[in-house]
Amino acid sequence: MTAPESKEKISYRRLLPFFFLLRPHWLPFSGALACGIIYGISSGFGLPFMVDQVFPEIFPDNESSKLSPLSYYELAFYVSWLPAVFLIRGVSGYFNSYLISFCGIRVLEKIRIQVFSKLQRLPLGFFQKNQAGDLLSRINSDTSQLQATVLNVSNDLIRQPITFLGALSALVVMAIQRDGMAFVLLCLAVIPVCIFPIRRIGEILMRRALGMQQMAGNMTAVLSENLSAPREIRAYNLEERENKRFQESSRRFFQARMKVIKYSNLLTPIIEIITAVGISVAIFQASRSSIRLDAVVPVIMALYLSYEPIKKLGAIQNQVKQAFASIQRIDHILLADESIRDAESPIHQEIKGGLRFQNISFNYGQIEEGSPSALKNLNLIIEPGEVVALVGPSGAGKTTFASLLPRFFDPTEGSVLLDGVDLRNYSLEDLRESIAMVPQKPFLFDLTVKQNIELGKSKYSSFTVEEASSHSNANSFIDELPKGFDEPLGENGNRIS
Repeated sequence: MTAPESKEKISYRRLLPFFFLLRPHWLPFSGALACGIIYGISSGFGLPFMVDQVFPEIFPDNESSKLSPLSYYELAFYVSWLPAVFLIRGVSGYFNSYLISFCGIRVLEKIRIQVFSKLQRLPLGFFQKNQAGDLLSRINSDTSQLQATVLNVSNDLIRQPITFLGALSALVVMAIQRDGMAFVLLCLAVIPVCIFPIRRIGEILMRRALGMQQMAGNMTAVLSENLSAPREIRAYNLEERENKRFQESSRRFFQARMKVIKYSNLLTPIIEIITAVGISVAIFQASRSSIRLDAVVPVIMALYLSYEPIKKLGAIQNQVKQAFASIQRIDHILLADESIRDAESPIHQEIKGGLRFQNISFNYGQIEEGSPSALKNLNLIIEPGEVVALVGPSGAGKTTFASLLPRFFDPTEGSVLLDGVDLRNYSLEDLRESIAMVPQKPFLFDLTVKQNIELGKSKYSSFTVEEASSHSNANSFIDELPKGFDEPLGENGNRIS
């Protein structure tokens, strides 16, 4: 991880690269923003303007100078303004949401690919320190939260300010045009007051969201572990124990989730109460000034629409804080140290197989503090073509010793030489291509028999799939499968013995 800094600074800075993921999709995103601007203008300015200018033409008051009622065509023209404004508002809002969703799915895909690609480069030590279920939660839940924030922030940072400016423009125009209504502009002073609850609740929400995401990771870890061992759970009668574990994990997630819901929903009524005070002051003063109702309604409507974006921007602030918590959890993967990596200028040569272990020591303390040394001052030479068996009790370091060859781990001290070259000077691809491995706990992918065998194909071997299966005495049972080499094996090979 990077050097410790304040969470606030890390989060804001780390949020910017995710916005850059929208650049390849600038055309649909620009269309979404354009539709958002149209939506904001039609909502913030169009609706108050229509109430102010169109309704008086349709419903003139007794003091109006209009000598004759509107003709059929004039009335149809003015009445058509209402569906026209809502048509523009509805169509622009629809395409704004659709195009933003399109961009959002693309962003989510890229974020998940980034995290997944990083996982492929991390050493085994990282996976020994982190639960698979928690990593799964970070890839699914945390990236989804981050995607939603990138979309909503990108969209509403254009849409809501435009709505606010449109409503503010209509408010200023109408307040100036009407005698005695300029005082309404003073009611906008409540807007800065809304900043205090937005900031305070946002800080609390970030902490609660981080706790909720951690509880979600724990619950996913319990579920993942349970699904990976159905045979053992039934063999040892652990069903009730697993039920209690999952219920407890689900209960903790529920509590954490409700805390997030409590604070995320608290902001809206607070802002509504504050803005309602401003509107009430405007109504009170208008009543004392003996201003007619038809003159007051458009102004009050514009005042309300100028408050509404503030409320929505406050909700966006809450969502940003939740995204900060997700970014911290995603950064745990993206900023993890890739301790096992290729040399800057790797050596490419034909590998013959001569091995030399020089003063090798290895301590799992680099993975887990307090662990004793697994290997210490080990020296060994293995000539090409020589067969060597490692024998010893459990925990003697046999698996650790073997794991140094494909560089699953690097020695804490000393070096491993292959044909006189330190393993760290080979590319990982060339090194692992030259090693054939049969693990203690074999793993089969959810592929066909043929595809699983082909995964082990190397440039150092000229065997075909059929020849490889024959040498391993697997032909006898493969031929008995319904589809032979094209038989799907299922997850971890659970469809065969």
